[in-house]
Amino acid sequence: MKVLQILPELHAGGVERGTLELGQHLVQNGHSSVVISNGGRLVEPLEEQGSRHIRLPVHRKSIFSLSQVGALRDILHAEQPDILHARSRVPAWLAWLAWRKMPPASRPKFVTTVHGFYSVSPYSAIMTKGEAVICVSSAVRQYVTQNYPRVSPEKLCVIHRGVDPEAYPNGYQPSPEWLQNWTKEFPKTRGKFIVALPGRITRWKGALDFLQVIAALKEKGIPVHGLLIGEAHPRKQDFYQALHAAIYRAKLEKDISLTGHRGDLREIMAASDVVVSCSTDPEAFGRVTLEALTLGKPVAGYDHGGVHEQLSALLPAGKIPIGDTSAMAECLAAWQTAPPQPKANDQFTLQNMLEQICATYTDLLKPVK
Repeated sequence: MKVLQILPELHAGGVERGTLELGQHLVQNGHSSVVISNGGRLVEPLEEQGSRHIRLPVHRKSIFSLSQVGALRDILHAEQPDILHARSRVPAWLAWLAWRKMPPASRPKFVTTVHGFYSVSPYSAIMTKGEAVICVSSAVRQYVTQNYPRVSPEKLCVIHRGVDPEAYPNGYQPSPEWLQNWTKEFPKTRGKFIVALPGRITRWKGALDFLQVIAALKEKGIPVHGLLIGEAHPRKQDFYQALHAAIYRAKLEKDISLTGHRGDLREIMAASDVVVSCSTDPEAFGRVTLEALTLGKPVAGYDHGGVHEQLSALLPAGKIPIGDTSAMAECLAAWQTAPPQPKANDQFTLQNMLEQICATYTDLLKPVK
């Protein structure tokens, strides 16, 4: 089986990481993996894992991108993949326009993955055009059925994102050297009840709600320290400045650290007492919370989207009504003295995800009776 995945670029990100994971799995199981993108720093590891990369400018949200349809169709004719898997809207449009003009008997099966709650529009509807449509959570499947009622439910399949338990082992502890360097860099965390909120610094990720939770814990006399782990998008600096101002207004400058982007998130979560999700809009899945749960860390999160599905399966006590910062503070205060243990994650694993995607491909390729 030859699978051709197409996405805008190969820089850091969840979709990009999933593309590499699937490519490696295909190669390891004797299949061929080809990826089309505009390139990026992940091309080298992709090729080292045995996939081939074809560079094509399929990333721009511009009418001029339509000029790539012919070149893409030529690639499809030359490569003759069994599966064409589109993972983002612009490449999906280009792939579909190239694919639909091919002879039905010889063209590949067309698969799309809905990775998020896209704006409802004809532009976003392309992600529902696959002969199989993979949804990364039940919440995403519900979004598709509610907003695109003409899509046949039979072609929708929920395949949750997965985490490799070997990369995030339950009970993992950072090395003494790492802990020493960490407390040297962030001395205010020493001896504190550490509450971590990983994710990009944006309003919808709930950073302002997080401040309220930390303030409430502080009022209860708990020696808490909050970690906001992530960076602000260059175009979102106004909110970043507003967040700093809110921290000072709440007199929390000694109780909250903004770490910026980190390459050691696993270690930081393992060194924290609790990880939280305060996203005011639902997460399509929420990979970081699953990583924390897989490590065995208690997670409290607003009860919607993919986080709802994770917590329902692994730690129901962590489900918090959306926007209820008081309830989250009460939950965390109780966990300070009696932290719960999440169930072992044998459901949302990387291996399960990869096997289910390949099974979807295989089902599509079966002859129609």
